[in-house]
Amino acid sequence: MKDVCSRCKKEIYCNTDDIENCQCSTIELKLSTKLFLKKTHYKCLCNDCLEKLDYFDVLNEQYKSPKTPSEFIEHIHYYIENGLWVFTEFFHYQKGECCKNNCRHCAYGYQR
Repeated sequence: MKDVCSRCKKEIYCNTDDIENCQCSTIELKLSTKLFLKKTHYKCLCNDCLEKLDYFDVLNEQYKSPKTPSEFIEHIHYYIENGLWVFTEFFHYQKGECCKNNCRHCAYGYQR
């Protein structure tokens, strides 16, 4: 069935009635990614988005979750826009849960 990726809005063919024959079943996701996806508000996701979310686990091993301002890494945890910090999707992923504040780069797919 034609659908739209709930993360990037790209057109996909979703086969939830026969999940073993759906495109998403061709990707081997890490257990941590599967657990993360259970906490999200996403419906169907395209393979590109699944791979990007799976890569967050690799980044998570490389970059620790910041606890103090000095531990934030520009372009990893945030970027500057009009003099303000904008937190990245990866930063939100590292928080471990959705704050439901309608963040610009929400990793959990939350939208009001």
